[in-house]
Amino acid sequence: MSILIRGGTVVTADETRRADVLCVEGRIAAVGDKLEAPGGARVIDAGGQLVMPGGIDPHTHMELPFMGTVASESFYSGTAAAMAGGTTMIIDFVIPNPGTSLLAAYDQWRAWAKKSASDYSFHVAVTWWSDEVRDEMAVLTKERGVNSFKHFMAYKGAIMVSDEQMLQSFQRCLELGAVPTVHAENGEIVWHLQQALKRQGITGPEGHPLSRPPVVEGEAANRVIKIAEVVGSPIYIVHNSCIESLEAITRARLAGQRVFGEVLAGHLVIDDSVYRHPDWNYAAAHVMSPPFRSKENQEALWRGLQSGNLQTTATDHCCFCADQKAMGKDDFTRIPNGTGGVEDRMAVLWHHGVGSGRLTANEFVRVTSTNAAQIFNLYPRKGSVSVGADADLVVWDPAGSRTISAKTHHQKVDFNIFEGMTVKGVPSHTISQGKVVWADGKLDAVEGAGRYVDRPTFPPVFAALALQNRLKAHRPVVRRAAE
Repeated sequence: MSILIRGGTVVTADETRRADVLCVEGRIAAVGDKLEAPGGARVIDAGGQLVMPGGIDPHTHMELPFMGTVASESFYSGTAAAMAGGTTMIIDFVIPNPGTSLLAAYDQWRAWAKKSASDYSFHVAVTWWSDEVRDEMAVLTKERGVNSFKHFMAYKGAIMVSDEQMLQSFQRCLELGAVPTVHAENGEIVWHLQQALKRQGITGPEGHPLSRPPVVEGEAANRVIKIAEVVGSPIYIVHNSCIESLEAITRARLAGQRVFGEVLAGHLVIDDSVYRHPDWNYAAAHVMSPPFRSKENQEALWRGLQSGNLQTTATDHCCFCADQKAMGKDDFTRIPNGTGGVEDRMAVLWHHGVGSGRLTANEFVRVTSTNAAQIFNLYPRKGSVSVGADADLVVWDPAGSRTISAKTHHQKVDFNIFEGMTVKGVPSHTISQGKVVWADGKLDAVEGAGRYVDRPTFPPVFAALALQNRLKAHRPVVRRAAE
């Protein structure tokens, strides 16, 4: 089936222009003025609306086994909800248990993800180190389409890795042309503070942010950036939530280091007062790591997006319902960490970003789609409105509005962190693989329609150049002996 999107304004990361968009057999076939619809084509009237690349959420956790339970969102329900919000691709995470095979975990996640309604891909976490891990990283990059590996500096006693393990993995990523990604929180300090707080009798959700102050994130960000600098590898730091980590990224980028930063929609608009709410369930529903921060951190994060020092927006979509959160009723360290948002990210970013004047429409496209596509080597197949690209598009109604609520959202969770927020700017149509999957408030997602998308690695020549530059920078001084 062909689709002609007629009369809209095409907005990409680089330009804004009036144009029609023709989609044929799942790809964009033409972008131009007064295009003719082939026989039998569906015509979408986009007059007064914007036509943009579908969103890419580079950080989700569907069906994640974590902290003694499993995230409530399935790959089908999560990707379907994403499409209702204008997001047409997710990059989820394979997280092997320490000591287990990365390839076996990858195969398990691929089996779970077969039910996805939209396209998807995977980062793979390195949770331990051995020759086996080193060898399996090569298989994943060369045969399984993986070009990014995740490292947790938090969650002591579970999936936290040491500096030495990160060093080994970063070096391997550099050799393979892959991108290391990092959850930057000092897990040792977190554990120490958690125990101290519990000894003081603090057991409720308010203990969560107290055990993870901004300095914990800032220290880890600084440390891992320096590790990447020594190795010479690029680095992508996920869910930056505070001034300290943003400053670490900014300093490194100003020095010419290739550091990328991600921010969550929730961290831009929700502050830490949620943890002091008198309703335990409400407070616990917001427990995630890093936690929500004070308002001055939100303003700094917006400036990070505006300046380009933060490049992507995500959700860390990892849903747990009230009965699951209640596992930590008497101990905040046992509350499963995670919140939702994959359906709401685009509208929240538009309303609070473009609607407030913080972002232009082109910058919105950049931080919700194009930058992620470029950093993870999906561009221009994804993140663009160009001939030959996948027909993953969103027709955006800047005048439309909705009030976000758990009662009406499509996410498989009984709470919404944006509950009651009215946003102006919503998708009227979402197109995935050249098919209309969301139109005027109706979702037509098909379980299993999603495709796994290979992400090629980057040229290994970068590894050789990085090594060469390091050797030049650290060439020993040759001194003659005194005569």
